This record gives sequence, structure tokens and C-alpha cells, in this order.
Amino acid sequence: MKMRYFLSLALALSATGLHAQETGTDQSPGSAPAPAPAHDRLADRYFDPAAMARAEAVMMNEHGNLTYSQFRADLAEVRVTGPDKGYHFEGEAWTGNVNRFVVATRGEGDFDSGAEKGRFKEGEVQALYARALGPWWNLRGGLRQDFGPGPQRTHAMLAIDGLSPYRFDIQGALFLSQRGELTGRIEAAVDERITRRLVLQPRGEVNFSVQDQPDRELGSGLTSIEVGARLRYEFTRQFAPYVGVLWTSSLGRTADYARAEGKSASSASLVLGVKLWM
Repeated sequence: MKMRYFLSLALALSATGLHAQETGTDQSPGSAPAPAPAHDRLADRYFDPAAMARAEAVMMNEHGNLTYSQFRADLAEVRVTGPDKGYHFEGEAWTGNVNRFVVATRGEGDFDSGAEKGRFKEGEVQALYARALGPWWNLRGGLRQDFGPGPQRTHAMLAIDGLSPYRFDIQGALFLSQRGELTGRIEAAVDERITRRLVLQPRGEVNFSVQDQPDRELGSGLTSIEVGARLRYEFTRQFAPYVGVLWTSSLGRTADYARAEGKSASSASLVLGVKLWM
């Protein structure tokens, strides 16, 4: 009897007094309007929202369209061993924001003995418009001009570059010369950080040509491949000397042209250089 009495009393209390004290999700849904959504601008809780909106517009319109610029020399090195002793450089300068104007250059020379000691072999300069496709990739288009003692061409070029998954820096470019010759270049590099300042960078480059170009000693198909690894020490991010090894090889008919000139089709070198930007 006592158990039945207490059970009846508990049911009565839950149906009357306790029901009125329900909170949170225990309450009935009701029909009250939902509260206004919170704006992602936290300052609106403490300052006039209209004043904060005006400040945001100024920030987006004036400071969001700032122009930035940078100069970067990815490679500035001498090759101190092997048959291809000489120097090599690659770098670029740009200005802009999402849209950029870019000037890039690369070239190399020999440390031959005799009258041609230290002669410049070949180089190129590129004038490009670059457009950001997103946070990681850029599309580039413009002109490339060859220079140096050998045959020279003017090319229209189209390139894409960016940071792939696993942080590989990749650039692919196509070049169409004024003679209708189509060539291409693919480059890839990745920074493996050993310590906060010591960085190992494996790097590779592949070149190809659609047509034979005897005056430039280029055969159709893959023309050359270059693979290397450079170990740099970053005194600062802007200045980092490095030492590395480099292997290059001409391929196919391009290798035949090299052998016909009495040159080696492949070589290995020790390189010393510096990477810098500002």
C-alpha cells in the first residue's frame, strides 16, 4: 500500500508542479519567433553597428586592394665540378595582388679555358601577366625572349604554377616561337625541413620539344632532364646559402646533337650558391 501511495504521489507531482519548471530542450517547442542571427563582426556587440559597417567597407576597399611586390632569386649558383663547370641563375620580380605583373629570367654560362673563359651561353627573359586561380595556384601568360650568342627566338607562353598537395612547388609552361616551334618545361621542387634553419630541397626539371630544331641542337620529344638536391642554411628566410649535387642529361636526338659536337650527353656537378628574396 505504501509503495502504491508514493508512486501515485510522484505521478501527480510530475504532472503538475514539476512540469512547470521544465527548462531547455525539455520545454515544448512553442511558437515564439527565433532570435535575430548574430553577425560575424564581434565589435557590433560593443559599438554602433552602422559605424562598424562603414569601417569594414573602408578596410575592404582601401586596404584590401594594396599592391605588393617581391624579388626572388631561387637559384644563383656556380657548378664547380664536372664537364659543365659554369654558373646558373633563375629569378623573378613581381608587383600586384591577385593580378600581378611578373618579370622572370634565367640563364647560364661556362667557365671554359681559353678565349671563351666565362662566356655566357644562353638565357631568357619573360614578361608575364599572372592571375591567382585560388589560394594555391596562378595562371601566367605573356612573352619570352631568348638572348645570348646562339639562335634566339621570341615565344608566346602560357604557364601554371603553384603548391600541390604534400607542398610540392610545381610549374608547367608551354612556349610557341615565332617560327611555330612548340616547346615545354615542367619543374618541381619540395622543401624538406631538417631543422628550423637547415632545409633539403630535391628539385627536378624536364624539357621537351614537339619539332626538331637543328639550329638550337634540339630534337623532338624529351630533350633534357635535370635532377638535383640542395642543402641550404637559412641565416634568415631572405638569405640562405646552399651546397648541392646536380645531374643533367640530354635525351634522344638532342643527345645525338651533343655527341656530334664532341660534348658529353650527361654530367654530374657539385654546386654552390645562394637563395634570396626581398
